[in-house]
Amino acid sequence: MPLSPRPRAVIVTATALLLSLSAASCGDDAKGDDHDLTAQKLSWKTCEAPSESEGGGTAPSPLPDGDVWQCATMKAPLDWDDPKGNTIRIALIRARSSGTESRRIGSLVFNFGGPGLSGVKTLPSFGEDYGRLRTRYDLVSFDPRGVGRSAGVRCEDDAALDEYFQQDGTPDDAAERTEFVDNTKAFNSACEENSGKTLPHVRTTDAARDMDLMRQVLGDDKLHYFGFSYGTELGGVYAHLFPENVGRAVFDAVVDPTQTAEQGSLGQAKGFQLALDNYARDCVSQAEGCPVGDTEQDVEDRIVKLLGDLDSKPITGVFPRDLTESEATAGIAQALYSQDLWQYLTEGLEQAYNGDGQLLMLLSDSLNGRSENGEYSNITAANVSINCADDKPRYTTEDVEARLAEFRAASPVFGEWLAWSMLGCADWAVAGAADHPDVRAPGSAPILVIGNTGDPATPYGGARKMVEALGAGVGIELTYKGQGHGAYGSGNACVQTAVDGYLLTGKVPKTGTVCS
Repeated sequence: MPLSPRPRAVIVTATALLLSLSAASCGDDAKGDDHDLTAQKLSWKTCEAPSESEGGGTAPSPLPDGDVWQCATMKAPLDWDDPKGNTIRIALIRARSSGTESRRIGSLVFNFGGPGLSGVKTLPSFGEDYGRLRTRYDLVSFDPRGVGRSAGVRCEDDAALDEYFQQDGTPDDAAERTEFVDNTKAFNSACEENSGKTLPHVRTTDAARDMDLMRQVLGDDKLHYFGFSYGTELGGVYAHLFPENVGRAVFDAVVDPTQTAEQGSLGQAKGFQLALDNYARDCVSQAEGCPVGDTEQDVEDRIVKLLGDLDSKPITGVFPRDLTESEATAGIAQALYSQDLWQYLTEGLEQAYNGDGQLLMLLSDSLNGRSENGEYSNITAANVSINCADDKPRYTTEDVEARLAEFRAASPVFGEWLAWSMLGCADWAVAGAADHPDVRAPGSAPILVIGNTGDPATPYGGARKMVEALGAGVGIELTYKGQGHGAYGSGNACVQTAVDGYLLTGKVPKTGTVCS
């Protein structure tokens, strides 16, 4: 998960434009005559534009060689405990292999994290980056259940979400805390009202079973897999459930599978603070000077002051909305996901210090899944629903208050904001499955596990924890000494050579390899 389970105004979004529950979840496939879902044939067609629930936009452009992206839907059981009951449709996308059939290995399935990101929307944006992998694989991704067009969860509408993301995510007194909790419960109640039949069936274990069905329907003996962020958790759960079916797999930007939601939130507070420190150090080292602070501490102090000022007096943002403390924090977090965004963080802070919050709000909107036309993808609804179905703990205001000092010490910028995010599953309609995912995978093929020392959202230590949890001989650890969320997309030649070598030739890198 890029951020903890539903931080206030971070990776949380919803949309009013999802299909109705009956159409999206059970619809025309309810109790069909043919229940051998492994025998179904996919009808691949040229992809249309992504739906608003997937993030909107235009239809994917052709690949560099002129091939077009193809889309299809796969039937899967709504309830895997009742495989002959109602079905849902899982949206898929693929680019056929550019190589010869004799060299084709099979399908390489991608999950880009969240939970809640649409693979149908995301994969085409990386088409050229995965050109080498495409020489031997069909590139495949999907909207996991609860996401986009795969029985997408629907909660609040766009207008309500605009208000939701502007709420005070760091309540200071009893009245503000009551309002915060009430807003959380109202959001969660809307999820139950609009998608109640789907909520019990969006656990990561359900998505993992969908992937094994997908493997069979695609005609592959093994699942070859590339997971990012939450996608590493999904991959680990798959390896636990189906170790004998794991092919060549890579986990990048690795979730720590041993942590509770509380521990994950605290870890992210430390991770985003580290990334902010690295940004400040880089800014003040520039020959032309740093326009948002004279020293690293000055950069941070000015950000803390800005957020404090916004708490009491928001500034002009994207008309007609004002930039609040919560949205500014989300915008800063978004800019720390990639070193390429640091320049926009500097520009956004400069503007905000002069009373203009537009750029920080645009960064916040990007993180929250809000398009320029004011419509939201369903990443928030999906993120909340999946995390709350997975995570057993249910925290209270007393739990948060008891840990606030520790969170503040971890990060004066992000600590309180992430501490209060622990209340995201308050009054959730479905009980959480476990304290943390089970990823033990004895008998699995080797899995390449990549940790980035500067990763803000999935801190570096999670990679080692994943390797240990997968078990001896399964997890192969690789370290990237870099910045941003993930390693493969950084363009680092060492990382890409190791990953491509494993996926294309089966050559397993030496565990403990370090790239910088």
